[in-house]
Amino acid sequence: MNYETIRLEETEGGVWELTLTNPPANALSKQMAFELRHASAQLTTNAAVRAVVLSGEGKVFFGGGDLVEFRDGGDQTPANLHEMTIDFHGAISRLARMNAPVVGAITGTAGGAGMSIVAAMDLVHAGESAKFTMAYTAAGLAPDGTSTFFLSRVIGLRRATEMVLTNRVLSAAEALDWGLINAVHPDDEVLDNARALAAKLAKGPSVAFGAAKRLLIEGAHSSLGESMERESFAIANQALHPEAVEGIDAFLNKRRPQFP
Repeated sequence: MNYETIRLEETEGGVWELTLTNPPANALSKQMAFELRHASAQLTTNAAVRAVVLSGEGKVFFGGGDLVEFRDGGDQTPANLHEMTIDFHGAISRLARMNAPVVGAITGTAGGAGMSIVAAMDLVHAGESAKFTMAYTAAGLAPDGTSTFFLSRVIGLRRATEMVLTNRVLSAAEALDWGLINAVHPDDEVLDNARALAAKLAKGPSVAFGAAKRLLIEGAHSSLGESMERESFAIANQALHPEAVEGIDAFLNKRRPQFP
């Protein structure tokens, strides 16, 4: 598919890059939401995808919803938003649940939908000038983009509530302190560091990564008993997988594993 608002490309070693390319602010339009869902489905169903780097082109990582499109939709705006959020949520669900880890490379502002997708990514590296804000209520809107699920689980309910109600803007250093992101780098080094991490993850046990990602998501809203049952089934099902066979043998023989 020829995308208009994103770019999806394979690099090396099973690492793929998903780049937002919708100037001037990489705003979430109906077209971008559709393309993100389509791209996420391609990534989810391709066994060759071992890790994904998600970044934004230009000075803004992801500037939230396209408010001009919202305004110009007139009476169709509610229907348009239903369609857009269904696609956007589908994209995030697939990125969050697929086997391949998703590494964010954030430079510039992550606002609204951009903040939502940051909270949903597996690991996030940001530039020193990056900023993070919810921004929804500043425009008289309620949050979307799975932020009401992921954000409080990442930074805690009190801080998530503060960000939603006051639209506080976090610097990169504050985002690191709050646990929203994993690392801060000079702006011109963010993408290289994210790529290096993705390349390392791409050599890991992809199926085990996927199982672990899904267990963490489901465990966030489950009882202890339910979580233990899921863990029991997951580790038992994985035990004879070629990844586990290789990993156990490598560990016992004190060598570096070569995962299939």
